[in-house]
Amino acid sequence: MTYPACIALGSNLGDRRATIISAFDALAQIPSTTLDARSELVETEPVGPIDQPSYLNAAALIHTLLTPRDLLDALFLIERDHHRNRAHEQRWGPRTLDLDLLLYDDKRIEEPGLTVPHPRLHERLFVLEPLAQVAPGMVVPGLERSVADLLAKLRDTEGVNQ
Repeated sequence: MTYPACIALGSNLGDRRATIISAFDALAQIPSTTLDARSELVETEPVGPIDQPSYLNAAALIHTLLTPRDLLDALFLIERDHHRNRAHEQRWGPRTLDLDLLLYDDKRIEEPGLTVPHPRLHERLFVLEPLAQVAPGMVVPGLERSVADLLAKLRDTEGVNQ
């Protein structure tokens, strides 16, 4: 049995569009995994205290036989292949590629280095907008609301029009 999982993609260094497209292709090559849907690319302002270029963000829906930890390891390999070095970067700083495991089936996981669902996904339009394109009905464990509902709530809270 395969498990649905949602991945956030972001890039704000180099050829951002080419990087995201390449990352989608790399997701499709993960063993025992299929790439089922990819969102449009969304340009967003960076979050955090560091002055940096704007991001391109996207989301992917995959199905996988991999465990959440093995999937996360595969995501880190894709980041490294795109010249990201997590050990030498600032928190919330610029990056060639950021891949976050947002959701994995209906699982809640809290382990060192792995938290699913992503702890801030419901607070970020740049995550929810592309995620709603690929998995609008997926329920976020712990919040027990669909991605589409969380997006609508956040838009209402922030006064953002659809």
